[in-house]
Amino acid sequence: MFEWMAWTLPVAVFFTCIVLMLVGMAVWEAKSPTTLRKGFLPLETTRGDRLFIGLLTAAYVNLIFVGVSGKLAQWFELGADPSVWYSFVLSMLLLALIMRKG
Repeated sequence: MFEWMAWTLPVAVFFTCIVLMLVGMAVWEAKSPTTLRKGFLPLETTRGDRLFIGLLTAAYVNLIFVGVSGKLAQWFELGADPSVWYSFVLSMLLLALIMRKG
């Protein structure tokens, strides 16, 4: 069923984090309904809005990293492409920043 996708450990961890965030947000919303607030994002958002924007940002960061990792290896004369764990950590930090301050 999942043969079409390259299921590596970083991919599995990334999707597991997304599922855990969605479950956690559903429980949090049930316990404490959200209100609109203004952060550094140019619009008033709820927790769910910020999660959605953060997940999109995380996905784009990972896609961009995969797209440029070959060039990074070439520019910095690395022996191999840089690990996708770098983009994973960066995307999770950006997601946390958007959730907290966005």
